Amino acid sequence: MHTKISTIGIKNKILKELKVLLVEDEEKLSSLLKKAIGDNFYAFYIANNGKEGMDKFLKLSPDVVITDIMMPEVTGLEMAKEIKKIDPSVPIIILSAFSETDKFLDAIDVGVVKYFIKPFDTDELLEYISSLSQTLGSRLISLVDGFSFNKTSKSLYKEGRYVALTKNESKFIQLLLEQHENQKNIVEDATIKNTLWMNEEVSDEKLRTFVRRVRAKTSKGLISNIKGQGYEIILA
Repeated sequence: MHTKISTIGIKNKILKELKVLLVEDEEKLSSLLKKAIGDNFYAFYIANNGKEGMDKFLKLSPDVVITDIMMPEVTGLEMAKEIKKIDPSVPIIILSAFSETDKFLDAIDVGVVKYFIKPFDTDELLEYISSLSQTLGSRLISLVDGFSFNKTSKSLYKEGRYVALTKNESKFIQLLLEQHENQKNIVEDATIKNTLWMNEEVSDEKLRTFVRRVRAKTSKGLISNIKGQGYEIILA
């Protein structure tokens, strides 16, 4: 493997917020890529095959997936198909040996955004991800206390680790963020009740208990109670 090691550090604030998953059964290449470009990102995860890659995708919800095309058990294309069913917006970059270029059309059908032939220049790979970063950055919202929310997958993370939320808890955070984006930082109690429980009769105590449960899973600083008005989420 003669893939050129990157010596260029691209200073990109958005890159530092991205999580990248590399799925590659060649351990030397995985190690080389992590050393070459891994420090440019918030996190750079490695999986050794398609099955492990799928498991890590579900657990970690990365923003970009880089995968070898041919691997034992589950190929890169098979994994890509499953990923696109879950989140069609995730960019998938294929790494392939020259002899596998006949798979290119299959990769296009799956929705792969880029195809790199081995050996490749890691500077070019990093620059390509950087070119995607503006779009990718719009998926991520940085919150206080090390939390971030992925608007596409509707998932909450604490320093890169997935935080399990119920459907209503996730909907609550989405509501607070949507109102914040609409310049309405504070969400009234009545709006929260109607959004989360619709036509159900909900007491103030039930709402307070619900918010306490969300805070217990996250942090007291993430959601602020504006007395007599409602709640707001605190961005980083």
